[in-house]
Amino acid sequence: MSEENLDLTGTMASDDQFQPTVWIENLVSILASFLADPRLRYSQGVQPNVVDGEVCLVVAAWLESTDRTTYDHVMEFAKSNQLRTKLDRRTGERAMQKPA
Repeated sequence: MSEENLDLTGTMASDDQFQPTVWIENLVSILASFLADPRLRYSQGVQPNVVDGEVCLVVAAWLESTDRTTYDHVMEFAKSNQLRTKLDRRTGERAMQKPA
């Protein structure tokens, strides 16, 4: 298991843009939950973000060991749709943090 988070981009292996363009919103909404306040909260291990000017889905490395079902679902989605993945090398406050 890599200790670096992954960025799933909307670009496919063929350099085409993945359609529909709302795939990130759809995927994170499935994995989100409502709390008592009642606001929708994204999963702490799968979050939309803009990295290097590109909208992408950031998948935390620690998700593989803490919530394997969610990790496998997201990675299978990326694989079946031939989405490009790259390592998220952001550090410090810019990086996705593991929950306490």
